Amino acid sequence: MVSTTGEGAVPSYGGRTGEQSSSRRTRTEARREGILFVLFMLPNAVLFGLFTYWPMIENVRLSTQRWDMISPIRLGIGLENYRYLLRDGTFHRVLLNTGYFTVAAVGFSLLLGLVVALLLNQPLRFRDGARAVVFAPTLLSGAAIGIVWSYIFDPRYGLLAQVLGWVGIGSPDWLNRPEWSMPAIIIVYVWKNLGFAAVIFLAGLQAIPRDLYDAAKVDGANPWWRFRSVTLPMLSPITFFLLVTSILNTFQAFDIIRVMTQGGPADATNTLIYYVYEQGFVALNAGRSAAASLVLFVLMMIVTLVQLRFTEDRVHYG
Repeated sequence: MVSTTGEGAVPSYGGRTGEQSSSRRTRTEARREGILFVLFMLPNAVLFGLFTYWPMIENVRLSTQRWDMISPIRLGIGLENYRYLLRDGTFHRVLLNTGYFTVAAVGFSLLLGLVVALLLNQPLRFRDGARAVVFAPTLLSGAAIGIVWSYIFDPRYGLLAQVLGWVGIGSPDWLNRPEWSMPAIIIVYVWKNLGFAAVIFLAGLQAIPRDLYDAAKVDGANPWWRFRSVTLPMLSPITFFLLVTSILNTFQAFDIIRVMTQGGPADATNTLIYYVYEQGFVALNAGRSAAASLVLFVLMMIVTLVQLRFTEDRVHYG
């Protein structure tokens, strides 16, 4: 900036000084905001580090050791725990059980949840009460549900045996026969989680604009085509959310299996999460349990990434 007063032009540096002062104030404010951000973030970072990331790192180290959780001595054995899992026939059976249980439980939960949501979306009498009844099992303890259903499945005195007896059909020994135990666990798990899927689907159905259905009717679409061309595409974000969360929750289903079958009979209901518990707290082999838990973690991460890669492309958010 140049001043034109007086006999000659005299340079003035007031503008540059103002710019420097403004720059210093900006840097000071940025530092203050950075310090404030660190102060707010630090407690959460410490908690996550202590209770999430450090246990994960310790679990990786434990998977390379042999330890019975009692002795003060841990024996380093490298990758031997992983080699054992690759050769173990029981672990192979556990992986197959986990896949079977996950596909069946998630598939029936989402399918029946959508059917129930479509019914509860109709103007029926006692609809609000029916919604509460459907959602109630979601709030109950899995252990309590397992105890009740163990009595229901009793082949001699259970409720299901009595109902089947009315039509002249004998009840199978659900929880003591390998061919029936996994279907029994799936039935209980679907019954417990059906309400959650139904409520989420119901919220999605009520958010669909009625104008879309009216436009489809004007175009001559029948109910099936309206469901296929309007309802399903508009529910795709809800379906994607339920698919991801249901698969992750099913991988970690433990309480119902623990109460009803303890992984049996003959490992028929032994899933990966129960195998982790069994190796760690029954067989007292912490290293093998840690290795199996890392396999579970990797499988869950792979399944999630595959869903994000291939399923999200078909989700319509418009």
